[in-house]
Amino acid sequence: MARARVKGAPMSFPVDPVALAQALIRRPSVTPADEGAMDVLQRELEALGFACRRMKFGEIENLYARRGTARPNLCFAGHTDVVPVGDEAAWASGPFEAEIRDGVLHGRGTVDMKSAIAAFVAAVSGVAAPKGSLSFLITGDEEGMAQDGTKRVVEALAAEGEVIDHCIVGEPTSSVALGDMVKVGRRGSINAWITVEGRQGHVAYPQKAANPIPVLVTLLGRLEARVLDDGYEGFQPSNLEVTTVDVGNTATNVIPAAAKARLNIRFNPAHKGAELARWIEDECRAAGEGFEGRVELKTLISGEAFLTEEGPFTEVVAKAVEEALGRAPELSTSGGTSDARFIRSLCPVVEFGLVGTTMHAVDERTPVAEVVALADAYQRIIERYFERFSS
Repeated sequence: MARARVKGAPMSFPVDPVALAQALIRRPSVTPADEGAMDVLQRELEALGFACRRMKFGEIENLYARRGTARPNLCFAGHTDVVPVGDEAAWASGPFEAEIRDGVLHGRGTVDMKSAIAAFVAAVSGVAAPKGSLSFLITGDEEGMAQDGTKRVVEALAAEGEVIDHCIVGEPTSSVALGDMVKVGRRGSINAWITVEGRQGHVAYPQKAANPIPVLVTLLGRLEARVLDDGYEGFQPSNLEVTTVDVGNTATNVIPAAAKARLNIRFNPAHKGAELARWIEDECRAAGEGFEGRVELKTLISGEAFLTEEGPFTEVVAKAVEEALGRAPELSTSGGTSDARFIRSLCPVVEFGLVGTTMHAVDERTPVAEVVALADAYQRIIERYFERFSS
């Protein structure tokens, strides 16, 4: 199945990855809108022999496509939804025009991550049918709350007995140069909303009020004072960050009725989300003791920490990336969360994609040559994967 390569020679594919990336970018699919992005992708995949299933949950469009019925099943996962463009006037060209200037492709979603989807489609178009299956799991709900996207698709596929053996997520993992980093794990994430309800009153008569602010400040101080850990093998230390404190009091002589805060913890495998939620709950309960008001807490665990152990699958990906791009990637667990946190319940998963410098930024962009090079790297991963895992 492997192709002969000439080092430095430009690659060509039956499906042009740049043209497909442009077609996807031109669909303004800001979460939760789809705006036809899934239709564009579905047409390309059906033309390549994929059986496509649209799996809509709530208002979110999702797509699962598979070519072949045998194992192993190598899946590519990604998302067509994008973040808002911000101040459109600050863009050098329209954020959904997908303009190419001086060899650079511009537009919202170029890096995160429509070009990666296009690159994998191109890669698939350029390989012979493997002894196994190829599949795509694409969502329109990665940049939003991520409740009706990959999470729901994974649950549905698992309930049906669908088997995915390994998965590559096309997030922009490269740090400085294309191929310098592959993500093999992620820290978990838990959000907490804390509301301290007191009793409003005049500052000159504190005995007639119940000030919620000292209670909240003390509580946040106790939460921040705990050193969660000193790190975990392959992971940086867990960290708690207070992201907002709100009172909404415009007067200098009024004790407010309520004070609110929000915090996030990014945690490594030394912790479980439920354990951290119980700890925050215990601290809230202690903070409310003796207070004439109440302390309310809401938590949301958006993902557990995970690690794909080094082995045959990570070796296949790393070696293929090095062969295609000329650099050995670092296997990293840095960064935020991704939909890999849901897919890991089905199979081992890694993430590999473009350089993420401009993701979510004004004038999001990537060199056209790197979109083509990414397609080449994906094609080499596919070839190496089936050479290694097909029986």
